[in-house]
Amino acid sequence: MRPSPFPLFHLLKRSYSNAPVTTKLFIDGQFIESKATQWVDLHDPATNNLVTKVPQSTQAEMEAAVNSCQNAYESWKNTSVLTRQQLMLKLQAAIRRDMKKIAANITLEQGKTLADADGDVLRGVQVVEHACAAGTLLQGESLQTVAKDMDITSYKVPIGVTAGICPFNFPAMVPLWMFPLAMVTGNTMLLKPSERDPGATMLLMELLNEVGCPPGVVNVIHGTHDAVNFICDHPNVKAISFVGGDKAGKHIYSRGAANGKRIQSNMGAKNHAIVLADADKNAALDSIAGAAFGAAGQRYFRNYRHYIPMLFKSCVDVWR
Repeated sequence: MRPSPFPLFHLLKRSYSNAPVTTKLFIDGQFIESKATQWVDLHDPATNNLVTKVPQSTQAEMEAAVNSCQNAYESWKNTSVLTRQQLMLKLQAAIRRDMKKIAANITLEQGKTLADADGDVLRGVQVVEHACAAGTLLQGESLQTVAKDMDITSYKVPIGVTAGICPFNFPAMVPLWMFPLAMVTGNTMLLKPSERDPGATMLLMELLNEVGCPPGVVNVIHGTHDAVNFICDHPNVKAISFVGGDKAGKHIYSRGAANGKRIQSNMGAKNHAIVLADADKNAALDSIAGAAFGAAGQRYFRNYRHYIPMLFKSCVDVWR
């Protein structure tokens, strides 16, 4: 047989079995095969090959995940701030060690370039590093003699089980906005990554186990509308953080708030730009294009088909 003119080519090709792996649930520190009857097929956007099948978690599985969070909260809330801080220090080191691995998974499932995926992970790990300052961040306040014979002292205390609902466009960064800060403040978290690219979240759960996170402090379910509504309705979930589109965000805000939950709904982001006369032309245009079309087209200007040409024309006019 004549040797291949590209001897390393076979090492670069992705390989797949006839039976794709299934994405697991993460409950009580264990990766569990779902008993779901409905699945979401996740394809590599570069090849359209089936990468994994993501379960739409059953009601019993979602209940088990919340119960695990609630049980873990009873002891986790009483851990010292320094204990939680030490866990964050270990987690950030583990993520930095595995950044390339996590970024490669993001590119495989979501489609953004490796450079963009690296930035996705980097921005997330910076939040973990911020959480390492828990000793300062969680200080309360005091005010003496606010009135005659009266002092005021305030404390920052955990509230219980929290939930995070994550979008498609930043599979590592957004979960890392959520569960590290929930953990370091003494809360537990039920996390629902996007069903379109949950792999980064699952890799992060492996790292949580590695660094010694107690079982149940973070649990992961998968699904679509039913999983979101479950989170909005469950009485043991006290707060929800969401990142995503307007329609979903407004639904989560109204439904969750109606059930007495604290809601953080980040939605409908736009990348407006103001370019000043002394700006570097090429750098400005490159930055605007990156902001508009990065993350495999998932970081965008609204109505970009007419807005981007208008904005580029305005930028060019500045330098004429």
